Amino acid sequence: MANQLLKKAAVNHKLASKRGVLERMFTLMFQGFVYNQIWEDPDVDMAAMKIEPHNTIITIASGGCNVVNYLAADPARVIAVDLNPNHIALTRLKLAALQHLPTYQDFFQFFGMANAKENAELFDTFLVERLDEDTRKHWEKRIPLRGRRINMFARNLYRYGLLGRFIGLLHGIAKVQGKKLPDILAAKTPEEQRAIFDKEIGPLFDKKFVRALAKLPVSFYALGIPPAQFEELKKDSNGNPAELLRKRIEKLACDFPINENYFAWQAFGRRYDVEAKEAVPGYLREETYKVIRERVNRVETHLASMTDFLAKQPEGSVDRFVLLDAQDWMNEEQITALWTQITRTASPKARVIFRTAGSDSPLDVKVPANIMANWSYDAPEAEKGLKADRSSIYGGFHVYEKTAAPAQKDLAA
Repeated sequence: MANQLLKKAAVNHKLASKRGVLERMFTLMFQGFVYNQIWEDPDVDMAAMKIEPHNTIITIASGGCNVVNYLAADPARVIAVDLNPNHIALTRLKLAALQHLPTYQDFFQFFGMANAKENAELFDTFLVERLDEDTRKHWEKRIPLRGRRINMFARNLYRYGLLGRFIGLLHGIAKVQGKKLPDILAAKTPEEQRAIFDKEIGPLFDKKFVRALAKLPVSFYALGIPPAQFEELKKDSNGNPAELLRKRIEKLACDFPINENYFAWQAFGRRYDVEAKEAVPGYLREETYKVIRERVNRVETHLASMTDFLAKQPEGSVDRFVLLDAQDWMNEEQITALWTQITRTASPKARVIFRTAGSDSPLDVKVPANIMANWSYDAPEAEKGLKADRSSIYGGFHVYEKTAAPAQKDLAA
């Protein structure tokens, strides 16, 4: 089922075409475990959504960090959907751990450090019997030469998954070139961050083989970037993807205090700051953990596409929509179907947020005007969100607000 859902979302061209081959290669790679953490800044999300206590939020799950972080804003309900069963399993494990691990220290060890042999024991003692059957089977499945899948949490979860391995490959390339990416994590001032970036990181993007790799769509598959999204990124780079990546990595390395930016710690250190616990996601902070633990029963998870799930929901039943970067995958038919359901299920003043690889929103050119007439673009909030996003990997952050009741006869046209 999951493979068919993913194929439906990502494959838009015939197998005989070059694009069709690339889409199928991406689909094959994306069927496994991709994201060990989410790469959208949840603090930016929550500010842009303007969450109120009565709100129902629907979001793509990805690594599940956003799902649990949103609970800190006190919404009434959070619905997490995803096409990838690995991501649903990780999200459900986080929810179970919030409820059933005895202490904050246990929880932080499990998801913050994610490299202690005791984590497998915590799983067996407190979690395994409290998981649904599918999630339990997922984490207990034995992988050749590695034992049970849950053992990832004893060996550093953040070195696993397609993204984790890709970051590891980049570290290997840097090391061969005599560059030490983790050095930037010791910087004490913005000036030190800039100096280390200029010495250890920036020069890598001048290497011929790095510039050549950046022009290949398959090089980006490990980042979860499908062929359609790569085309948007290439267009935004004026044909020079390596330079565009350099600018975004520069923002990640230099524009935010390194001691607070957990995205930078993952990119350059493949871990969080487990000593000071400053550069960690909000849900791993003790004060936040205490709050969200009491609200975990407000979350529900579904293995489904956003469009298919919304099609089964009542009119006007959702207040906030988080689409991550999923629309970069979509053709005109798919994105129109999605926004038809978003508009139908959106409550008055509902808000939709999403990111794009390029700088432009796809809605004006891909979604019919009669649907978009129900929405207004919040340009100031979008600009502020893009600037504040610590992950720094996207070219656009977009915010829309519902401004009129949907005209059902127009939506059906």
